Amino acid sequence: RERLLATYLAQQLESLDFVTVIGPKDGTRHVSAVSFDVHGIHPHDVASILDMSNVCIRAGHHCAQPLLTYLGYSSTCRASVAFYNDKRDVDQLVAALNNVWSIFHGSN
Repeated sequence: RERLLATYLAQQLESLDFVTVIGPKDGTRHVSAVSFDVHGIHPHDVASILDMSNVCIRAGHHCAQPLLTYLGYSSTCRASVAFYNDKRDVDQLVAALNNVWSIFHGSN
């Protein structure tokens, strides 16, 4: 169930033209967590605005500074799913990310 939800999460994030998923493009290769970048918006700003929509993510370097440096990022956003999440939670994240984008760049 979590693998299916993580796959759905990765696919929904990939569908946003202002988001880059960090890691495999194949959503089935993500297990419970998906790291991503919102183009031009610092991850801590993303996390703060998402928090106002009752969406909780992690932002930072996730104890992977050498990898992030290698990939060209100083920090990323990371969304996780678990047994208590469902597709509505992912959809709420996507809606909130659209709001983040519109706050910084107007309507998308």
